Amino acid sequence: MGRTLSIDEERFPLAAAFTISRGSKTEAAVLTCIVSEGENAGRGECVPYARYGETLDSVRAEIEAMREAIGRGMTREALLDAMEPGAARNALDCALWDLEAKSGAGRVAGRISPLPPRPLETAYTITLGTPEAMAAQARAQASRPLLKVKVGTEDDESRIRAVAEAVPRSRIILDANEGWSEESLARHLDIAARCRVALIEQPLPAGQDEALRGIARTVPVCADESVHTAHDLDRLTGLYDAVNIKLDKAGGLTAALVLSERARALGFRVMVGCMVGTSLAMAPAVLLAQGADFVDLDGPLLLARDRQPALRYEGSTVHPPESALWG
Repeated sequence: MGRTLSIDEERFPLAAAFTISRGSKTEAAVLTCIVSEGENAGRGECVPYARYGETLDSVRAEIEAMREAIGRGMTREALLDAMEPGAARNALDCALWDLEAKSGAGRVAGRISPLPPRPLETAYTITLGTPEAMAAQARAQASRPLLKVKVGTEDDESRIRAVAEAVPRSRIILDANEGWSEESLARHLDIAARCRVALIEQPLPAGQDEALRGIARTVPVCADESVHTAHDLDRLTGLYDAVNIKLDKAGGLTAALVLSERARALGFRVMVGCMVGTSLAMAPAVLLAQGADFVDLDGPLLLARDRQPALRYEGSTVHPPESALWG
């Protein structure tokens, strides 16, 4: 019996508006792939991202184009050559991992690591707003040990200071989402250092990374939009201290594992992040994030409702997925 493929569009309302330097949204719009074979079915979720030219329709079309090949039994490894990195390949890749697990190949965690997966501490996102609004958001989450703070304006000093003062016991990641310029970079790096920031994500637009070379900094800088797959790493050496690995950018867990291993070999710290999606999207990322330096897998915490079954979160601690969810 051959494999069948179904594609579902699902929308999950957010608990509050999610705002970054490029805009705001109030729901997570996702595509879910289900690859079935006999009595077994594997699922994978992706979040099309306009920043990379993706829409729900375009990603659905990419997945649909693979229907016949999937039906003939295409492997995850073959997907790497057949599809470009991105959300579509991520959904199919993760669905195939899950199908393999459900078909008797063993839990995914045991296949990618000899160590049992453990609970992880995830960052929690403070979205972009006025300094006062961001400080209020931060105070409401003051019990969380790690906060990821969205910035990305040409004058973020008041925002950084307001949040740092509001949560003196929390570690802070700043995510500029490409919103700073070469002219504002040194000033913002200095402010971040003074406010005990632990990491700065993607301060400059992708393609303008060379401005980071030779700049003295006491806060490590992490590539996000500038890194998608392992092929991007060589040109980022000497520019960034860390890389943010997201399944929707890498195009699935298979490619993300290669990216993580190569990044470590080149001396980068590793962060595992996410788009705003459900527990189904986070589940494979939790396994990828075992041993990561920074974990940002709070997508389900930002939703008004998650899918069921869901990952188990206890405060900022996320537990590995049960087989009923994924893998």
